[in-house]
Amino acid sequence: SAYNFIKRTNLDENGKSTLVADDMTRMTRYFAGYDISPDMVRLSRVNMYLHGFTTPNISEYDTLTSLDKWDDAFDVIFSNPPFMTPKGGINPHNRYQVSAKRAEVLFVDYIAEHLNPTGRAAIIVPEGIVFQSQTAYKNLRKMLVDNNYLYGVISLPAGVFNPYSGVKTSILLLDRTLAKKRDSILFVKVNNDGFDLGAQRREIKGSELPNVINIFKDYQQGVSVEGRDNVVIAKKSELAGQDYILIAERYKKSVSFNSRWPLVSIGETCEVERGASPRPISAFITEDPEGINWIKIGDGKTNSLFIDSTEERITKEGARKSRFVKKGDLILSNSMSYGRPYILNIDGCVHDGWLIIHNVKDLFNPIYLCYVLGSDTIMAEYQRLATGGVVNNLNSELVRNCKIPLPPLTVQEEIVAEIEGYQKIIDGARQVVENYKPIINIDPSWETVKLGDVFKLSSGKPLPTKDREEGVFNVYGGNGITGSHSQYFVDNPTIVIGRVGEYCGATHITSAKCWVTDNALMATHYYLKVDLRYLCIILNQLNLNQYAKVGGQPSISQTTVYECSIPFPSLDVQHSIINSIEEEMSIIEQNKRLIEIFQQKIKDKIAEVWGE
Repeated sequence: SAYNFIKRTNLDENGKSTLVADDMTRMTRYFAGYDISPDMVRLSRVNMYLHGFTTPNISEYDTLTSLDKWDDAFDVIFSNPPFMTPKGGINPHNRYQVSAKRAEVLFVDYIAEHLNPTGRAAIIVPEGIVFQSQTAYKNLRKMLVDNNYLYGVISLPAGVFNPYSGVKTSILLLDRTLAKKRDSILFVKVNNDGFDLGAQRREIKGSELPNVINIFKDYQQGVSVEGRDNVVIAKKSELAGQDYILIAERYKKSVSFNSRWPLVSIGETCEVERGASPRPISAFITEDPEGINWIKIGDGKTNSLFIDSTEERITKEGARKSRFVKKGDLILSNSMSYGRPYILNIDGCVHDGWLIIHNVKDLFNPIYLCYVLGSDTIMAEYQRLATGGVVNNLNSELVRNCKIPLPPLTVQEEIVAEIEGYQKIIDGARQVVENYKPIINIDPSWETVKLGDVFKLSSGKPLPTKDREEGVFNVYGGNGITGSHSQYFVDNPTIVIGRVGEYCGATHITSAKCWVTDNALMATHYYLKVDLRYLCIILNQLNLNQYAKVGGQPSISQTTVYECSIPFPSLDVQHSIINSIEEEMSIIEQNKRLIEIFQQKIKDKIAEVWGE
C-alpha cells in the first residue's frame, strides 16, 4: 500500500509518473518486512513479487527475541503488531530500553529504537499502552516522550477492528525531528472513521479522518490547531505529572459553570453502587415466569428514559449474587452506551455493566436527574475526570465526584413539566415518522408485467474502500448511499437493488452522476416508460428479499428479479400516485424537522440549568 501510494502521488498533470528508474529501483530494494511465521513470509514474498519486487526483502525473523537484525534502522515504520503475549511472557534480550515481558511494550520499544535519527513511525496499539500503571508501560511512555520520539496520539473508537477484535486502540505517531521541536503532544479523538462500529462495519457518512489528517498536517507545519474539534494539546511537563498517561481527557482544562443553582456532587445527595454478575450468567438464566427481571443494556431503548420490561429473567440464586434494584432507581450504563441513564419502572437485578443511583435523600425529581445525567455537559465531565485512564468505562467513584445543579424541587418539577411537553410533541412526531411507509393501493384492473420486460440489470463496478478518493459523486451500494468518490460512471438517475447481504432486495433511486458498487444490481436500460419513483416504491412493497437465495448470506440474481411481476398502470396514473405520495412525504419531513427542533429545545433547557 505504501509503494502504491508513492507511485500514485508522484504523477504529473497528465497522469504520467515523475519517478525515474533509479527511484523505482531504490524503492524495490529498500522496502523491508519481518514476520515470525514462515507461511506469512512466503505469502508476502509472492505478493511483493507480483507488485514488481524482483527480490522481495521479507525476512522470517523473531523481532522480539533475536539480535540478528538489531542494528537495522529505517526512515519509516508502519506497524499493527500482533499484541498477543504467550503464556509466561516473552524472554527478550537485554538491549531494549524498557524492561518488559509484554509483547505490546516490546514492539513499541523496538520500533522506536529502530528509527533513523530523522525517522518516523505510526503504530496501532491496544489501549493498555496509553494508560496502564504498571512500571513497564509507564517507563515506555516516559521513554517515548522524554527521548523525543512521540509527537501525536490518535484515539480510535472501540470496534474499528470488528469483527476480528472489539478492543479499543490508539495510534502513536513518532517523528524524531518533529518531536525535538515541540514541547507538547497533540491528541486527536476520532469518533467516526466512516464505518459503523458493529460487526459488519458498514460504511456511514461523516468520516472525521480527512479532518484528522488536515489537523496533523497543520500541526507538522507549525499552524495552530488549538480550539479545533476533538483536539487537545498537552505540555510534556503536564504528562510527566500524570504518569505520562496518553489520554486527551486528562489534559483538558477544567470547566467552570455559571449555574444559578448550587452545584452538589452526586455522592453527597445519592448512593452510588455498581451492579454485580453471577458467573457464569448462563447458569442462572431461567424461563420461569416467577424468575426475577434481569436488566441488560439492550433493555434500555434509545428513545426512552424508562426501562419497563426485560427480555430475560434469572433465578433467585442468581439474584442473590447480583444487585437488587427497585422501581424508581436510576441506572447508568458504565461501558456500552457509555453513561446513558435510565429510570426503572420495574424491580429486578442488574449486572456489573450498570451503576445504580439511589435518590435516597429525595432531593431530585427522578426525571430531572435523568436528563441532567444524560446531558452533554455531564458526559464531558466523565471524560475529564476519568481515572485509571479508562475513559469509556465509568466507575462509581467518578460518578460520585461529578457535580450537578440542584434547584429546589418545585423548580425541578417546572423544568420537567416543560420538557415533558416537548417530549410529547417529539413522541407524536416520531410515531408518524416510524409508522409511515409509502403504500401503493393496487387496482386489479392494472396490467401486470414481469420485471424482465421493464428493465435490463447489471452488477455495479467494484470500488474497495482503499481505492475511494473523496469527491462530489455519491457511491451507492445495496443499502443506498455509502460514501462519495471523485469519479462516476452512471450518468442519469436509475434503480439500484441490493444484491447481497442484509440489504439484499432493498431498492433505491440514485442521483445523477454517481458510482454503483458490485453490492448492488443497477438498471442500465428501460424497455418501458416508467416513473422511477413509482418503480422504486412498488419494488420495495414487493419485498424482493423474499426471493433471495440463503446460503452464507442472502443473495439475489438478475434472473430471479426478472421473473418477478409488478402491477404496471399507465404513466399518467404512476405520476398521479407519486404526486400523492410526495405530498405525504413532505409531511413526514416536517415531522422529522419537528423532532429536531424540540430535541434541541430539551437540550437548551438542560444547558440553561448548567448556566450555559
